Amino acid sequence: MSLHVRRRVRTAAIGAVSVGLLVSGCGGSDGGGSSTPTDTLVVYAGQATDYTANFNPFSQSFIEGPGSIFEPLFFYNIASQAEPSPKLGTEYAWNDDGTELSITLREDVTWSDGEPFTADDVKFTFDMLIAQPAMNAVGFEGETEVVSPTEVRVTFDEPSFMDGPQLLGKTWIVPEHLWSRIADPVTDPIAEPVGTGPYTLSDFKPQSFVLTANPEYWDGEPELKNVRYRSLSGNQAAADALAAGEIDMNTGPVPDIANVERQYPGYKAITVPMNQIVLNACSNTELGCEGAQTDPAVRQAIYFAMDREQINSLAFQDTAGEMSPGFALPDRDAAYISARLTNRIVPMSPNTARAEQALESAGYSRGDDGVFEKDGRRASMTVSVVAGWNDYITTLNTMAEQVAAAGIELTVQQVSWNEMADSRATGNYQLMIDSLAPGPAPDPYYVYSYFFHSANTAEVGTASSTNYARYANPEVDEAIDQLGQLAPSDSDRMQYYDVIQEALEQEMPYIPVLTNGTTTEFNAEKFSGWPTNVNLYAFPAIWSRPDQAEIFLRLAPNGE
Repeated sequence: MSLHVRRRVRTAAIGAVSVGLLVSGCGGSDGGGSSTPTDTLVVYAGQATDYTANFNPFSQSFIEGPGSIFEPLFFYNIASQAEPSPKLGTEYAWNDDGTELSITLREDVTWSDGEPFTADDVKFTFDMLIAQPAMNAVGFEGETEVVSPTEVRVTFDEPSFMDGPQLLGKTWIVPEHLWSRIADPVTDPIAEPVGTGPYTLSDFKPQSFVLTANPEYWDGEPELKNVRYRSLSGNQAAADALAAGEIDMNTGPVPDIANVERQYPGYKAITVPMNQIVLNACSNTELGCEGAQTDPAVRQAIYFAMDREQINSLAFQDTAGEMSPGFALPDRDAAYISARLTNRIVPMSPNTARAEQALESAGYSRGDDGVFEKDGRRASMTVSVVAGWNDYITTLNTMAEQVAAAGIELTVQQVSWNEMADSRATGNYQLMIDSLAPGPAPDPYYVYSYFFHSANTAEVGTASSTNYARYANPEVDEAIDQLGQLAPSDSDRMQYYDVIQEALEQEMPYIPVLTNGTTTEFNAEKFSGWPTNVNLYAFPAIWSRPDQAEIFLRLAPNGE
């Protein structure tokens, strides 16, 4: 039986993740020659201009704070299938139908100004989300009541199991005694933040700022005493600083990435596939999309004509990973990949014959110039990319040569970030290289909910939320809605993943490319406790929050 579910748009949630996707840097390092203080982790998080003192975790322009200064109730590790770790919350439980969430809070926690943390702060924060839709990054619509100083209860109008990780893991709890006096918590900058987290702001300058270990932290003062964030002029400056041992942590590709340990003694690197690289296709003619990419046969032909091994080698130094056409991560989400997929993993080698067959079966024939056409429309499209995104530019230039063999013409168009963001939101594009960001918990449900539900899109010319492809399939919508009402442990979930993934493989509103490998270089000689592929306790990216704070908490200086 179908249950009606009101869709909730989560634009801010995706926007916060997308900021991280823009960060890239190049460089190497010399751990033995590190010139940074032994008790200070120096990081570069992609800031290429002076910092502005804003530590408001709900602002679109915050520079730091989530996880390190302001904490969530629980930590969800998006890099692996694991139970959430207690932070300000110690336990939570749903009632049987998913309409009531009870949360037990940690006792004897104080804010960094010495005031006690209580359930009133949690209720205030949750109520603030309701009162300020622009900061409601979790799409929260529940009603919160204080049961006791250490317990709150949240009630929902409908089953909301899958909203739990958004609310519990991505809502930064703020102090009522200070934030109740803020005129506009959406836009007002916070220059002197007060939180419960493991770090406090100790120094701020436009070129750098320092977080210092909180001696009153509820879990004990961290061993890592200081974290310095540096502003640099750009990628080359970051590379030079890393090579000189002036930076201890950097997230981004570096030259000769396979040999970081040999090239930069004392440093190591870790690469984790997470964000799925795609070609967004404005795919829905009913919503105003125009161009050859609106035909699923053309999208299928591009999909089969790619040589992904070559793209990985030329654009990503072989750090990208395999991808599933059903958009579940092959390793992390292996249990969710549908057996109804024709191919569990995208083809890594080109199949030109299969690409041509897809076009010919749809009524296309080669024109005199070798490009397929149908009813006077050529299989010729413009694909957009942000100028300066060299890995993506290389990807598209390589791909254009590959698909030409299958009778498809791609014209690469470099645009500014603002142009890309605007055209993506309004649908004024044909194809665009992009990444689909994961959600707040290790479950493909969030990718489906964000990027494939029709409630999150709009007609061309009107800004969509997160469904940039203008995709609309009632069966997929229904399956996503049903998943949103089921607990993660429910055995009935797989039938809905089957419906979604089978449709996505056939229709491809986003054409799968590869799973992007996020690489972080770190000073292993100076600090111990870094994430490893064996112990991936957090997603290792300096811009991923609150993962960065989990890493800070695990690091220990190795001494003089």
